[in-house]
Amino acid sequence: MAKKTSGRGARDLRVKVKSARGRKLSSTLWLERQLNDPYVKKATAEGYRGRAAFKIRELDDRFRFLVPGARVVDLGCAPGGWCQVAVPRVNALGEKKGKSIGRVLGIDLQDVEPIAGTEIHKLDFMEDDADDKVKAWLGGKADVVMSDMAASASGHKQTDHLRIIALCEAAAYFAFDVLDDGGTFVAKVLAGGAEGELQKLLKLRFEKVMNIKPPASRSDSSEKFVVATGFKGKDFAV
Repeated sequence: MAKKTSGRGARDLRVKVKSARGRKLSSTLWLERQLNDPYVKKATAEGYRGRAAFKIRELDDRFRFLVPGARVVDLGCAPGGWCQVAVPRVNALGEKKGKSIGRVLGIDLQDVEPIAGTEIHKLDFMEDDADDKVKAWLGGKADVVMSDMAASASGHKQTDHLRIIALCEAAAYFAFDVLDDGGTFVAKVLAGGAEGELQKLLKLRFEKVMNIKPPASRSDSSEKFVVATGFKGKDFAV
């Protein structure tokens, strides 16, 4: 009979990474965390391009905005995990017979490897005519605008927080221009107080605004996601 390993005699299955010459301690800790992250392993097993795919999957499981027939714009889509989740849910490949066929449009500043069912464009969404280009590519307005974008880290927590809020605000204004009435906006923000104005802005434009930290978001991270549903339209009445 096999002897159980438990308590102090149990084997530590956690992967430990040794420090290497030229590698910063922070990099070593990040690598160790990645190797031991169950979501990283799960993403590899399920064919997703990153663990972030589970964040949008969990958010959609709760709020159901990625429905068959939906037209979706993913801002800052690289490496493509969010698009991978959206494609089957909106039926972009037409695999769900009898269901409406949706569209998934990925936008990024960098080149992104092709994703079946996703139309990817290299574009700065802050360009003056970016909204017109996106609506032309979609053949109309979007039902969902989503963003997992994060500004480049400076190493200064407050500065990074303000940068992410500014990026999220820019994404929100873009959404105001491309969303159809009743549409949904989903974006990553960082908890810390500076997002108050963003919240006010969204509450004016959407019927409901919720702030969520999905299970796939690391517990030691200050990130959360805002999910705004029921877009009131560009020419709403305050």
